[in-house]
Amino acid sequence: MTGERGGGTWELLLPAVAAPPRRRGRMLQSALRDAVRSGRLAAGTRLPSSRELAADLGVSRGLVTEAYEQLTAEGYLRSGRGAGTWVGDAVRQATPATRDLAPRAVGAGVDFRPGSPDLSLFPRTAWAAAHKAVLSRLPHLALGYPDPRGLPELRTALAALLTRRRGVVADPERLVVCSGVAQAMTLLGFVLGARGLRALGVEDPGAPEPTALFASAGLRTVPLPLDAEGLAVGPLTASGLRVVVTTPAHQFPSGIAYSARRRAELLGWARAVDGYLIEDDYDGDFRYDRSPVGALQGLDPERVVYTGSVSKSLAPGLRLGWMLVPESLAGEVVERKRTMDLGNPSLDQAVLAHFVTSGGYDRQLRRCGRAYRERRDALIDALEEHFPGTEVSGIAAGLHVIARVPGRYAAGGVLVKRAAAAGVTLRPLADYGTATATGPDDGDVRLVLGYAHLTPSDIARGVGLLAGA
Repeated sequence: MTGERGGGTWELLLPAVAAPPRRRGRMLQSALRDAVRSGRLAAGTRLPSSRELAADLGVSRGLVTEAYEQLTAEGYLRSGRGAGTWVGDAVRQATPATRDLAPRAVGAGVDFRPGSPDLSLFPRTAWAAAHKAVLSRLPHLALGYPDPRGLPELRTALAALLTRRRGVVADPERLVVCSGVAQAMTLLGFVLGARGLRALGVEDPGAPEPTALFASAGLRTVPLPLDAEGLAVGPLTASGLRVVVTTPAHQFPSGIAYSARRRAELLGWARAVDGYLIEDDYDGDFRYDRSPVGALQGLDPERVVYTGSVSKSLAPGLRLGWMLVPESLAGEVVERKRTMDLGNPSLDQAVLAHFVTSGGYDRQLRRCGRAYRERRDALIDALEEHFPGTEVSGIAAGLHVIARVPGRYAAGGVLVKRAAAAGVTLRPLADYGTATATGPDDGDVRLVLGYAHLTPSDIARGVGLLAGA
């Protein structure tokens, strides 16, 4: 390797030599370190003496000697008196590429899978203005470790917002800012598990995420059936469970809203077993035919744990959500939150607080509501045009619909495969629960179609491609 001095391997050191004098030493060390990590300088390679390398590079011997000593101290090189300097054996070549494990659709022409908002609607200009305003006035102390419940100004702002828009009983002292509903459920899982709980109920059909989240906390989930009014109380009572996860404002994925009678029955069950209802209000702000139904928590804040986030209204990448906890759970949840992450980033919380109190969040909800209602209408129109006889069920709300496509167009599995071949991604209702929860075996195909993230033209194109398939 020493025969390559002045070219080959040592060429990678030339940019370091060209650096300003005050940075040259650090640059030389970094270049040598990278050469060892990448394998350009293999383990066991003997390096030229400090005098020789300094002469070849046109730098002082002291600069090279300092670089050798630093990398020897770090373990990249090894040396011995009179034995020269060698590349050490402890280093393993680093992985050259960084993978992106974000859950994104790959290669889909039109993706109708539900759950995603339109990220292009994120209010960049208004958010940037809020960020600038917050930075100009945020006290230095606010950048320290925050209250694990969240910044007081954000908890106050969210409590007022949720009381006004969702009808909850919101005490800022019992509101915990979380990294989305996912962290809220994980926190609850750890707290309930520490109390001896080993299982809790989930809706069937329902979202798959709660099962994985509670499993990470050591809890098992039990699927419980729905009927036309919501979660069926009979099977819940017979299960012997004391906690169940619900989506009463807009059940996912069936699209129904729990009836007033069913809400009362579930609260009666929770009181009778000394248990809790976990309310996931994932898209409760978006109702297109009337004002949204208020949250279940407002009827009994001591029996309902209320969770929500900005994932559907702003962007899931912000990782900002909240949880309103009963007094009986508050202390344990806050302590678990403290030990889990010491609180959410202060700056992000302060920006959201400003965005809410300045009216920006209400404007964003109105903007998204108009866009999503238009897209829902576009989807229904396209289905009527290309698949006559298709029934769309569920209330006019949220970011998805249930479409019951007549079996004469294709059997369920065949339709999904043909759609994929045509560049259209679909999710059948059967993917979200047991076969009995998908309805009678009448040959029709029940699809869960997300539309919020698609433009009206994309929706029309996707349904057209599906019809062609």
